[in-house]
Amino acid sequence: MAIKIRKEDALNYHTQGSPGKIEVIPTKPLSSQLDLALAYSPGVAEPCKEIHQDVENVYKYTAKGNLVAVISNGTAVLGLGDIGPEAGKPVMEGKGVLFKKFAGIDVFDIEINEKDPKKLIEIIRSLEPTFGGVNLEDIKAPECFEIEQTLKKEMNIPVMHDDQHGTAIISGAALLNALEIVEKDITKIKLVVNGAGASAVSCTRFYMSLGVKRENLVMCDKEGVIRQDRPELDEIKQEFATDRDIHTLSDALTGADVFLGLSAGNVVSQDQMKLMASDPIVFALANPDPEIPYELAVSAREDLIMATGRSDHPNQVNNVLGFPYIFRGALDVRATAINEEMKLAAAKAIAKLAKEPVPDIVNKAYGESKLGFGRLYLIPKPLDPRLITTIAPAVAKAAIETGVAKNPITDWDAYELELQERIGIDQRLMSVVIARAKKDPKRVVFAEADNRKILKAAQTVRDEKIAIPILLGNKERILTLIEENSLDLQGVTIIDPMEEGKTLSQFADILYKKRMRKGMTHGDAARLVTQRNYFGAMMVETGMADAFISGLTRDYPKTILPSLHSIGVKNGTKRVAGMYIMNTDKGPYFFADATVNLNPTAEELVEIIGLTADAVRFFNMEPRIAMLSYSNFGSAKGEIAEKMAKATALAKAKYPELIIEGEMQANVALNDEIQKEVYPFSNLIGKRVNTLIFPDLSSGNIAYKLMAELGNAEAIGPILLGMDKPVHILQLGSSIREIVNMVAIAVVDAQTLGQS
Repeated sequence: MAIKIRKEDALNYHTQGSPGKIEVIPTKPLSSQLDLALAYSPGVAEPCKEIHQDVENVYKYTAKGNLVAVISNGTAVLGLGDIGPEAGKPVMEGKGVLFKKFAGIDVFDIEINEKDPKKLIEIIRSLEPTFGGVNLEDIKAPECFEIEQTLKKEMNIPVMHDDQHGTAIISGAALLNALEIVEKDITKIKLVVNGAGASAVSCTRFYMSLGVKRENLVMCDKEGVIRQDRPELDEIKQEFATDRDIHTLSDALTGADVFLGLSAGNVVSQDQMKLMASDPIVFALANPDPEIPYELAVSAREDLIMATGRSDHPNQVNNVLGFPYIFRGALDVRATAINEEMKLAAAKAIAKLAKEPVPDIVNKAYGESKLGFGRLYLIPKPLDPRLITTIAPAVAKAAIETGVAKNPITDWDAYELELQERIGIDQRLMSVVIARAKKDPKRVVFAEADNRKILKAAQTVRDEKIAIPILLGNKERILTLIEENSLDLQGVTIIDPMEEGKTLSQFADILYKKRMRKGMTHGDAARLVTQRNYFGAMMVETGMADAFISGLTRDYPKTILPSLHSIGVKNGTKRVAGMYIMNTDKGPYFFADATVNLNPTAEELVEIIGLTADAVRFFNMEPRIAMLSYSNFGSAKGEIAEKMAKATALAKAKYPELIIEGEMQANVALNDEIQKEVYPFSNLIGKRVNTLIFPDLSSGNIAYKLMAELGNAEAIGPILLGMDKPVHILQLGSSIREIVNMVAIAVVDAQTLGQS
């Protein structure tokens, strides 16, 4: 029997967006014959016919509008040169990861075995029906200039050679800000460029578009100053050749205001630095070694402003600050090109963002306390979550103003929200936490070190410099597991509690004093501290370690009790609570309590709300809280509904600064449209709830596990709230990644405790 499909069903199945509006493409079901018929034949015929009638419909019914090709022929890969398309593929795949991570853009990497520019142009041009944009990568000069310029003329989608323009845009932003700091006029500065490859040429041209005068610049290559009297100069070098009496790099640097290096490492000396004008600006961007090492440069000139391509020095010129967001803005207005005005808009947006107050989330991610505009902070950091909502709109506006946008944006506030939803900015949460942990790794005790997963996680956090692991358990057993699993944990501390007689005695005394009026004898304490969960918790309590991790192989209640006995709760706190972070494609949601309190009273829920709100702020987010029930604002009676309503009222009185609403059903809490239509008084409208408080442990536990299994949400936790020192209990059977995430949280928790 033939399946009959309505035209609108087939089109709705394939629609990913509509003019003027961005939508995240949902995963389509494919579990029935009807689903298959919609996805392919005969349903797929409907969008095919629509596109045939109007080719612009391809953006409506396919993924073309969010798909970029990263294309290379492998002739100029990193600093490795012409190593071929296959050897360059890892770089192209990595570029695709960055596009997706930072801008939510899908990528196909395409490596082409062709060096003839004209043939390469023809191949790339033929791919236009598939892609919304083309990012050219690692194609050698001078061919890259011809290839890009021809493709820009002949293709009707954005094309950009990032090796040329990425560095130009980012360093251009740094130049604008550096000149502002030293109060120099860009039209009067003397610029020296060392290097004559694609990036150097593009940077020089871009600086000229920013205001640098042609007569004030000198370009050098490995043979010295590029002069007009040098024989056999190619067309590109002729563009920058000088007839002044300048022959060497030292000649050029004498009195220069700005040095731009895109050449090779260690080609500039301290003496040459001293030849430059006052307040010199030095962009030594050769990688991995800059033209002059950072330490030598700053010791040669106290008045120096310096940028490099390295992440271990201030002012890293990193192309990831640009290309994801430039393409994002271009794709979102369906630009036909990335023109000079769009690149200038990107540079100026980056420069402007660096002057704004730096969010705590960025300071903490980089282990800083007060990042701010100045000589050591010319441009934003790559993990700054504001980049996408700053650069993409600036690029989109420039595209509209210059007439290359086929789908202009009119509601910019809505666009900003759509950008955040598309990328899921908050999914960077763990990336930021891990980056912060790396700035000051702490000693983390693993109680279950005789487990393969724990040992692999311990190696990961050690190798990644997230934490300093301490392994508890039988040494022989642990060493055997390390060898059997080919792990490298040489030098890591391994402690067998049974061999720590003196320490056990001290721990027993301390534990007995804590619990002697709660029914514990000294003999009980001496027996308990031999158990790893007690021993590890006592290590943290006595300062022998900074954080404690356990729970992979034991039930939660059995794991938490030793820590409660040994460490206890924070002053002023009556109870602990458990919270899960559910990382979803719409950002993180915080669930509490899903692990500790079985059936809390309204008054106890108020304390749980306070603990949870503090924890959400710990992750640099403002809590927006919904109190969940089966009832909406008194629509149904019952013990749970009344408890949640009472808890809401009490919490609003105790925490007037909190955004909190309830009691309400989960779907209402998460759906603005329902609230607007039925409950217009809700103070959650337009706020996007991120924190859900459940009426009891059962409902919270069921909800997070359903989301993890059916909703493809990543569960991070449980995070134990209210403890006096960092203790975190793993889920039974946690993955290695989940263990690493929990360790990073524990380390940052310990860092925060150390600062308080």
